[in-house]
Formats: sequence, C-alpha cells, structure tokens
Amino acid sequence: MNDIEKIELELFLSAIFLRYGYDFRHYAQASIRRRVQNMLAKSGAKNISDMIPKLLYDPVFFEELLFDFSITVTEMFRDPDFFLAVRQKIIPYLKTHPFIKIWHAGCATGEEVYSMAILLKEEGLYDRCTIFATDFNDTAIKAAKEGIYKLDSIQKFTKNYQAGGGKNSFSDYYLADYDSVIMDQSLKKNVTFANHNLVSDHVFGEMHLVFCRNVMIYFDRTLQNRVFKLFSDSLIHKGFLCLGNREALRFSDVYAQFNTIDEQQRIYVKNEIVK
Repeated sequence: MNDIEKIELELFLSAIFLRYGYDFRHYAQASIRRRVQNMLAKSGAKNISDMIPKLLYDPVFFEELLFDFSITVTEMFRDPDFFLAVRQKIIPYLKTHPFIKIWHAGCATGEEVYSMAILLKEEGLYDRCTIFATDFNDTAIKAAKEGIYKLDSIQKFTKNYQAGGGKNSFSDYYLADYDSVIMDQSLKKNVTFANHNLVSDHVFGEMHLVFCRNVMIYFDRTLQNRVFKLFSDSLIHKGFLCLGNREALRFSDVYAQFNTIDEQQRIYVKNEIVK
C-alpha cells in the first residue's frame, strides 16, 4: 500500500467513525486493508476515495461494509480441546456458585453460545446461569437469536461435540428441517442477545466467565489493551477469561491481574486487585 492509499484508508475509517460511530481505526492494519480491498472490488470503485461519498450517503452500503468487517467464521464446539479444558478446569469451580453470569463477547452468529449452553446443561449448571451474547453486528445477532444453521454443517458440529467431551447424542439438541437445523429452544432460555461494541461500549459487570475467542487478533495493541481492561473490569475476583489458542494475555497491561489456568487454551483466572 503506497502513501496515498494509506491516506485514503485513514480518511475512509474516519468517515465511518464520524458518520456512524463505529471505530475501526485501531483494528490491525492488514485485516482492515483486506476488508476494504474486498469492498472496493464489490463496489466497482476505482479507489478507496471513490467509496467515501457512497459510504456517507448510502446507509445500505455501510450495512454491507459492516457485515464484511465482522468476523463471523465459526462453528459449534470449534477447537474441541478448548471445550474439554472448560469442562475439566472451569466447570468444577462454577459448580461452587449458586448463580453464574457468563459473557460471550463477539459472539458472531451464536455457535459458541449454543455450544456452551449444551455443555452447561450436561454439567447440570444451565439453570443457574445468565448468559449474555453480544456482537456489534446486528445481522449476526439476528442469526444467533434464530439459531438456524445449515444441515451440511452438522457432521462437523457432531464430531467437534464428541471430541469436546459431549455426554449425549448431539442430535438431542437440534431439530432438522429440510436443509437446515434449528437449535433446541431450551438452549435460549437463559440467553440475552444484544448489540455491544468492544471498541466503544462499557463493561458487563460481575461476570464469572468471559469468552472472547478469535476476535482480539484483529485489533492492534492499543485496542487490545483497552478490551483486556474491559474484560478485567467486568470479571469478579476469581472470574475466568477464556481467549482460546490464537490469542494471549501475556503482553497486555492487565497480565499481572491474572493467573494462567491453561497455557495452551489461554484460560486465565482473575487475581486480587493489584494496588
């Protein structure tokens, strides 16, 4: 990317922020460039500057862009070893609490939320739980609320479920209908789906468990630190932060506030407040 293109990109991201309030200026540059180039190809514009007027005056174009900027690639029980670690290393502690609050930050289209709901049911904890599933993309949130997924994904989901320590038949948790499946309605009973922007919105207080996997890798170091502080402030003492194996807390400003529970799966527990 040459100097002029860098200026164009800065102006484009500033236009998004000033017009719509979404701040992508601290997303990792390589990720943002790929997404902007993708929108450039779709729009037929000659350069990034040509897209700015369309961005400012065409809300539909912005909605398409927002969806493209969202990270929605996921699956049920993705990375089964992670869910196995949750069963073995977090669930025993959660069982000591009379009620449990869980936040899935950046939940995309909801597959991780339903996976965790199934795990909680199997461990006898679901009825004690209040679960918040959030994303900044309203289209993704709508899909998560519906809980409808393609039938051809089920073989992969089932394999993941079994590898993640599943105790029943995965088919117990969905209803097949033509080329789709709909997740069992009981899995939604204690879930609140909501719009929340990690870049600009505030804490979810008194959480026992926070999930945020495959999101932080798209942020630069400044934004990562802001979001890690948000998670730390949202967790109770001895609350758990789950990042998965693609991200780490080690070089963040809040690292000293946590102990590592599982190094490979990046599962942490919050310490006493450091004075």
